[in-house]
Amino acid sequence: MSEHHHHHHHHGSQQTLLFALGFTVLFALVEAVAGWWSNSLALIGDAGHMVTDSLALAVGALAAWMSRKPPSLVHSYGLKRAEVLGALLNVAFMVGVIVYIGIEAMERWKTPQAVRGGTVMVVAFLGLLVNVAVARILHGGEQSLNVRGAFLHVMGDLLGSVAALAAGAVIWLTGWYPIDPLLSAFIGVLILVSSARLLGDVLHVIMEGVPRDINLEDVGRALASVDGVQHVHDLHVWTLDSSTYAISAHVVVAAMSQWEACRERLESLLATKFGISHTTLQPEDSETFRKECADGSCGPIFRAKESLSV
Repeated sequence: MSEHHHHHHHHGSQQTLLFALGFTVLFALVEAVAGWWSNSLALIGDAGHMVTDSLALAVGALAAWMSRKPPSLVHSYGLKRAEVLGALLNVAFMVGVIVYIGIEAMERWKTPQAVRGGTVMVVAFLGLLVNVAVARILHGGEQSLNVRGAFLHVMGDLLGSVAALAAGAVIWLTGWYPIDPLLSAFIGVLILVSSARLLGDVLHVIMEGVPRDINLEDVGRALASVDGVQHVHDLHVWTLDSSTYAISAHVVVAAMSQWEACRERLESLLATKFGISHTTLQPEDSETFRKECADGSCGPIFRAKESLSV
């Protein structure tokens, strides 16, 4: 997951996202109108799924733009968390779509309604082609975190289009209308799975969790093994946005006079090995360390070869 580390929202990935976004939004509108006209909940559900994905793409593009705003006196980190806020709004929208599909599906299961199976098949098949095209564009584009997330969304859309296509085919061939609410419920579950995953990621960032692709123990041991470092404690790594990590740590050094050279080695290690360039490192001598950590409030202490908790 080394791409996770590069915090340049490249122009290329943004263009790819915007192109995929335009394509998806246009087709979601076509699908929603066709779903309403053919009375197919599965098509409306698939359109809803495509809109939530378009929102995710839009949020990604907007957040990339907002996070370039420089830090200010009010927002000392800049607006990097805009992405997290956007993802939260996206989850709320997704939940709304799921509730709508769920209520409608239950109504239609009790009293099945006539659906124009032929129309559903044609539009769902076109939806499938659009998703395949967008997936190819994204797969061929630069693999930033946003693009990878969008690609996963589109794969979910593909499944949604297949479900709508299946509903249309069953209705067209057999006239069995309950397949429509049944498969729309399946699409609802697809949206639920992706929104639950997204919500988990958002909450992890809000709760200042250690980024999922960083092992805190590895970071602590790597820092402790740098020349001149005795041990490391009060170590924190957190996420500013999906492509920027920050770290703060107290570093106990053998000699304070060596700190400048030591700090350079530490920062270079963090940048090259872990992709962390937002660093706050505080030097300490062993005397201060003993006073500070006597009550066990320093968290895990990392030494060169092993880590142990006070």
